[in-house]
Amino acid sequence: MAPQHKHLLNNPATLVVDSLKGLVNNNPNVKFDEAQRVIYTPSNGSRVSLLSGGGSGHEPAHAGFVGKGLLDAAICGNIFASPNVAQVKKGLDLITNEKGSLIIVMNYTGDALHFGLAAEQYKASGKPGDVRVLLVQDDVAVSREQGTIVGRRGLAGTILVYKIASALSDSGADLDSVENVAKYVTSRLGTIGVGLDHCHVPGTQPGDAHLKESQVELGMGIHNENGTHKLELPTISELVDTMLFKIINTNDPERSYVPFKNDGSDEVVLLVNNLGAISELEIGGITGEAIKWLQKKNIKVKRVLAGTYMTSLNMPGFSLTLLLLPSKSESNSPYSSEQILKYLDAPASAPGWAWTSGKEPGIIGEKVDEVITEKKAKEVDLAPTDKKEFILAIQRACKALIAAEPELTEQDQIAGDGDAGLTLESGANAILKQISNNKLKGENIIEDIGIIAETVEEDMGGTSGALYSIFFAGLQKALRDSAIQGNKQTTSEVWSIAAESALNTLYKYTRARPPSRTLVDPLEAFITSLPKKGLNGAAEDAKQAAEKTKELVAKAGRGAYVNQEDLKNREVPDPGAWGIWRIVDGLRGFEA
Repeated sequence: MAPQHKHLLNNPATLVVDSLKGLVNNNPNVKFDEAQRVIYTPSNGSRVSLLSGGGSGHEPAHAGFVGKGLLDAAICGNIFASPNVAQVKKGLDLITNEKGSLIIVMNYTGDALHFGLAAEQYKASGKPGDVRVLLVQDDVAVSREQGTIVGRRGLAGTILVYKIASALSDSGADLDSVENVAKYVTSRLGTIGVGLDHCHVPGTQPGDAHLKESQVELGMGIHNENGTHKLELPTISELVDTMLFKIINTNDPERSYVPFKNDGSDEVVLLVNNLGAISELEIGGITGEAIKWLQKKNIKVKRVLAGTYMTSLNMPGFSLTLLLLPSKSESNSPYSSEQILKYLDAPASAPGWAWTSGKEPGIIGEKVDEVITEKKAKEVDLAPTDKKEFILAIQRACKALIAAEPELTEQDQIAGDGDAGLTLESGANAILKQISNNKLKGENIIEDIGIIAETVEEDMGGTSGALYSIFFAGLQKALRDSAIQGNKQTTSEVWSIAAESALNTLYKYTRARPPSRTLVDPLEAFITSLPKKGLNGAAEDAKQAAEKTKELVAKAGRGAYVNQEDLKNREVPDPGAWGIWRIVDGLRGFEA
């Protein structure tokens, strides 16, 4: 698998500024210092200011999180490169007030040096407000031996740190309190990432595939750093098991960073983060597996955040983060679980902040309260003039379709996608099964037509199943209306009026009208002729209409996408239309 190296941009050199301009256009609540690439909201002096940043390429982090209840400023470097000291100092000048500022950045050497130096220079300048720096280290893939000097890397857990710290700041807390809660949260974070391959930096030469098609890499960083292990592509459940176990395992002295007790008392916040190129469909599956795994381990999941928070450009991968909440047994904890969750749930508005429920996740399979009262239809009865003959007619029609499967399939292989015969045969067999199971009895026509409508929808599927089901649902309603009006039996007049009404119902949902080379051609011909010519005469008209489709240009349905000249030359009727003819031909001999 080669990394995706195509990008949509004007110029790699202006990509970061172009992106930030787009962000500001989309979010008029923020300001943009283009020269120093600072996204910020002006300080009103009412709270401790929070500043973050780093190399670009991790969007929406960090600029996308500037807004109410989150960051006051984000400093944006080049792709995967720390911003310089002048940029950070400009950010501090723009937002720092008497209450001070807390810088929250990921633990990378460049960020630690540049943000740290800017903080020291700001404090030395004598300007109002103190400035503190907190380096987030949450990557459990980095062993203690590897990180002896530099420490662990910062990853997506950083988002939780400044969300919780910001909520406390909004409450009016001082700098010491905001810094302390940020430190506490950092100490209880574990994150691990996985990638199907590395990402590609715009403006650089495309690289070779880093992994085989059958491999994933565990423990990758967010700047294309290699991971710790290459694994044969596992299932989601296997991969989630490997990743979460590394976070909660307290028996590995090299990577046991978070004080899990694993005794059934642990409570966590789960963050499932898309690293850039994983589909929402897959993220949903990953989230479900992660919640299920934690619940099986008797780890109570108090909150779930899932989405795109911190990317590695277009990396096809994701990371899992666990924030271990304070336990009730931790008598020396400065915070309670309820306090941390309150800060996490506090309102926030920024383009990058995804929706969260503010509640514990549900349990799949648990009993759901029934909130819809049962609605009963008015009981009406409409009997056939001949119960036995009614059922025989349905059987004949179904058997006619089944016998026609080979010719319908052959027609559809030329005029469509080749499945028409099998689709109609499936529906016919399902209706015959309803008769053999004594569910379709011929005693109440309204109920029987309803059973047919449901059966073809479930067993035929596709477009044909939907069209047939709509028609029969319309037929059922028309027959019900007839019974409500006082009719007791299905006379030929009742059938004719109901069939016309059902056709009008079908026309609400399809634009096809005769002549269109679709099933409506013989269907309308049959229904139009039924009052005057009876069943046999109407069936003959349906046959003629079906034959006529050999000469028609397809205006709708499967045939509209096929070479029209070829269809004419081969004199192939529309298989859907031919199926209608076979049905009404099977009904012959049944006179209501």
